[in-house]
Amino acid sequence: METGTGTAKRNSPQNITVIQGAIEISKDPDVTLTTILGSCVSVCMWDEHAKVGGMNHFLLAEGTDSNAIKYGAYAMEMLINRLIRAGASRDALQSKVFGGAAVSNFASDIGQKNGAFALKFLATEGIPSRGESLGGTKARRVRFTPTTGNAQMLFVLPTEVKQEEPARAGVAADITLF
Repeated sequence: METGTGTAKRNSPQNITVIQGAIEISKDPDVTLTTILGSCVSVCMWDEHAKVGGMNHFLLAEGTDSNAIKYGAYAMEMLINRLIRAGASRDALQSKVFGGAAVSNFASDIGQKNGAFALKFLATEGIPSRGESLGGTKARRVRFTPTTGNAQMLFVLPTEVKQEEPARAGVAADITLF
């Protein structure tokens, strides 16, 4: 769902939750995109000159079944295409990447594969990543302002995790931990 055209005035900010398999974009400076991630990955992408951005939330790096919406390649292509349709310049796109945790012992490499896929896709497409918080064992809550590229991230403490692994370093200065 494309949100906001930048013409409507609001008295208060609007939070839009990006659920698994979803993609949201906005040109509205009052919109904040939010999500919660475990092994899933979200890529926040924006064009700071066009003041438009968006977020995806994918479950698996790759797959072959007919439900393409849950896979990384579909989520990445759709995000880029929708941003361009909303006025973004392909050459001006920037990104931040979150998620990819090993939140359970079952299939613990899914998060790692998701994170690696997102970074490889961005590198292949020539879209710079301005910050990442990937891996570890904790879930994350992410807030993203699509018109500015500002992001905030909070680790969510799972009760079943007994031993913590540090998240991969690389959190940029303009990602605020809250």
